[in-house]
Amino acid sequence: MKSTCIASLTLYAQWQPFRDGTYRCSGGRSAEGFDSTIVAIASADGTVGYGEMAPLGSFYDPAFAEGARAAMRELAPRLVGEDAAGIDALNRRMDLLLKGHPYAKSAIDMALWDLAGKSTGRSVAQLTGGADGESVALYRSLAQEAPDQMAARARKYIGEGYRRLQVKIGLDVDEDIARLEAVRAAVPSGTVLFCDANASWGTAETRRFLLATRQLDYTLEQPCASYDENLAIRRATDRPLVLDETIDGVDVLLRAMSDGLVDGITIKLARVGGISRARLIRDIAAARNLKITIEDTGGAQIDTAAYTALMLSTPQGLRQHTVDFHNWVTVSNARGDFGIADGAMSAPGGPGLGVEVDPDMLGDAIFTTSC
Repeated sequence: MKSTCIASLTLYAQWQPFRDGTYRCSGGRSAEGFDSTIVAIASADGTVGYGEMAPLGSFYDPAFAEGARAAMRELAPRLVGEDAAGIDALNRRMDLLLKGHPYAKSAIDMALWDLAGKSTGRSVAQLTGGADGESVALYRSLAQEAPDQMAARARKYIGEGYRRLQVKIGLDVDEDIARLEAVRAAVPSGTVLFCDANASWGTAETRRFLLATRQLDYTLEQPCASYDENLAIRRATDRPLVLDETIDGVDVLLRAMSDGLVDGITIKLARVGGISRARLIRDIAAARNLKITIEDTGGAQIDTAAYTALMLSTPQGLRQHTVDFHNWVTVSNARGDFGIADGAMSAPGGPGLGVEVDPDMLGDAIFTTSC
């Protein structure tokens, strides 16, 4: 057996409560934490790579924790014995064995990249293009609350060092206008603001919001659910527009670029199927000079290390920002120095993801398969 062959694949589950309590976004949806699934892939020489997938409840994306675990149990026995070094080939094999369900493949793909880095002594940032600079700008999301409460939380996050804030909108338009105005008035003038409706509005609500806030400086993020609705908004405003939920693969990105729809995109690892596909989408976007955010639907240190590495290998001039999800939750699943300072974050040093995972931190395995 080759030393790089997959000898075993093990799954763990970890509940990750939010540090700041209930997280609320558009439509009255809320979550108390991330329900994370962690994958450990061991090669024949004993090297172990880790990956993580944590959906934001079952309402944010077409993904939920138990569905991911069921799909991983389906895939895992048929990956054991394969060459872990052939990441693209393994992704094709997963697609052959299980149609769709990219969120279930994301943590496996991530673990393969971690394993590849540890096997070669290189970081994931080096493997995915080479680090451009040393840190990535961070933003902090302001969950939906009353305007004065959101303003207070904004001041708190500015005090913690964040310089970029994402204001959650997407409910009543008048209330959301008040939310944005309160946050804008509460933070320094240089604070970068994104307004994210999480695809909850139609064109009428979006137009009302844009008209009422035209004197304020912010970027609009994913106002509507459908492609055509967002295209109609694009044609009606010169406000910078970023799409998140819409960007679920290469095809929609190519269409959006052809239509001149976006100024920037957000790529979530679990939504597109892991580091491999996120890298492809990123490179296409970078070729057209789009602004790029890479993050995920949730998670702690393992997941944060993965998307931070991919952000660092994104051209520095095209990077928007990312999130420090491991600081959103009250538990850990790995040790690593993310070097957070002045509203920016660096990736942990070392090969692979650069984090040290202690299996004892993960509790008992929920599934394992081996040669």
